[in-house]
Amino acid sequence: MSATPTPRVTVRLTVAQAVVRFLSAQFSERDGERQQFFGGVFGIFGHGNVAGVGQALLEAELEADAGDGWTPPARVPYMTGRNEQAMVHAAVGYARQKDRLQTLAVTASVGPGSTNMLTGAALATINRLPVLLLASDIFATRVGSPVLQELEQDYGYDVSVNDAFRPLSRFFDRVWRPEQLPAALLGAMRVLTDPAQTGAATIALPQDVQAEAFDWPAELFRERTWRIARPVPEAVAIAEAAALIRAARTPLVVAGGGVTYSRATAELAAFVEATGIPVGQSQAGKGTLPYDHPLCLGAIGSTGTTAANEIAAEADVVIGIGTRYSDFTTASRTAFQNPGVRFVNINVASLDTVKHAGLPVQADAREALVALTQALSGWSVPDAYRERSARLNREWDAVVESFYRSGKGEETGLLAQAEVLGAIDEVAEARDVVVCAAGSLPGDLHCMWRTRDPKGYHVEYGYSCMGYEIPGGMGVRMAAPDRDVFITVGDGSYLMMPTELVTAVQEDVKVIVVLLQNHGFASIGALSESLGSQRFGTRYRKRSGSGRLDGDRLPVDLAANAESLGVRVLRAQTRKELVAALQDAKASTESTLVHVETDLYSEAPDGGGWWDVPVSEVSHLESTRAARATYEQKKAGQRPLL
Repeated sequence: MSATPTPRVTVRLTVAQAVVRFLSAQFSERDGERQQFFGGVFGIFGHGNVAGVGQALLEAELEADAGDGWTPPARVPYMTGRNEQAMVHAAVGYARQKDRLQTLAVTASVGPGSTNMLTGAALATINRLPVLLLASDIFATRVGSPVLQELEQDYGYDVSVNDAFRPLSRFFDRVWRPEQLPAALLGAMRVLTDPAQTGAATIALPQDVQAEAFDWPAELFRERTWRIARPVPEAVAIAEAAALIRAARTPLVVAGGGVTYSRATAELAAFVEATGIPVGQSQAGKGTLPYDHPLCLGAIGSTGTTAANEIAAEADVVIGIGTRYSDFTTASRTAFQNPGVRFVNINVASLDTVKHAGLPVQADAREALVALTQALSGWSVPDAYRERSARLNREWDAVVESFYRSGKGEETGLLAQAEVLGAIDEVAEARDVVVCAAGSLPGDLHCMWRTRDPKGYHVEYGYSCMGYEIPGGMGVRMAAPDRDVFITVGDGSYLMMPTELVTAVQEDVKVIVVLLQNHGFASIGALSESLGSQRFGTRYRKRSGSGRLDGDRLPVDLAANAESLGVRVLRAQTRKELVAALQDAKASTESTLVHVETDLYSEAPDGGGWWDVPVSEVSHLESTRAARATYEQKKAGQRPLL
């Protein structure tokens, strides 16, 4: 006689209700530390999701029981955003501050609501930071097609605007039927918790399917703990890397974001102190060593220090740890000029281990550093090389100090950008976080900011997205409520996305926004001038009688704008006033914006790096012809690194 089968336990929920229940039961774990994976859901509702995901989030907030007695293992709070792109930025800022061990989900309505998240998806994927996007979609049944905001294509009726997420996401699925949801959710979690594959995970949810009920297997909603792997390096790869390094005379480490995400900063310090190898830092890798460590050469590449770029030009072995070698890091492949330079590439992503024909070591940064330190036991660079690194570090810091306290503001009546950063540096504590993304500020911060804590520097420079600063900074503060967050933003980037100041007030998330008003695009203006384009279109001006945008300044008051959005506003003109305003903002419990007029033409110290931006090959403008000649001279220094 056969045994009686155990009855299958199911619970009847809509697709949207099942999604929300699933999210509350997901956890991540690394090194024995377990945490809720989704810290919340950002959303803006429209006809695509208001009765689906919106209704499900309402039930979760009210803790409505579906009749099966299920209790959520963790609460996933809902937060209203003001811009769909900004909500994704906030989630990315949160995930980065949490070292990719936690993130937020983002839901948007059909059509423009969802496509507004495309830029955020690209940013998350390029920076390899996990975020779950719940993009509402057209009707699966097609009974009323074409519906409001539906894109019609004559070659196929199963295409929607959400297909644009496919090349921007590390995972994409569309749930046409309820039965497809479990695979979609588990597939998204697989990618979100994979250090080598993570990025945006997009699940497109047709609006009718969101509201459709289904009998779900109860095991879909059990607590799941996703272990974040630490891949161990192959012994042969470590042995080969150690042999290459032992033969080096002028080795250099390039530390990237992977060191921080792996929480391997202590292991990096132990490695370089044992071997004497100095460290240059990418944008994402800044903070992997404190700025005053004698083996820290600071920023490397296009916006690098003279210290890092001088050593990079001579390096015979470059040990890249957790870096993807962007063009800014390699100064568009002009930084490493030693004819025999070799690369050792330590990374969890195979894509990055083979760049520059390097020796691949596919592994977690912490595990690889421990193994490599052991393999190099007893070996060190000559003392003179250590001493040179320490001297270059001190010399660059003296340059930074001279720019921080240049006194240019007293001479011109407008503070130089570097003076503003110096004032923030004076007020900020070691564990506070400086946030930025676009314009000239990221370059100035990269080469000058004195980072004291591994999580004290947060510049989004994979996508360098204007508008990221305020929502991204808000996400940082949500992830680290015990740290003050200084958001540095120029007027151009501020105008892109100031609306999340309202969300910061709503959620009582304190941020300190330092708004540098220079009436134009400082970074692109300087770049335009250097490329012979005469700062065309980079200043905020009225149209003059000549028909050109070269008239009077625009009569805008961004401080008044910020005040209207609910934050405290302080105005400063001199350095003394700025320091006082920053101290006031830090002491306050409210979000505060500090407005300061700055010099559009102020300069940062030149670290000797170059960035490849092509110049017109032919022109009747003398400025462009001269820039082209300079470009060709710099271009000749590029190396294939093969």
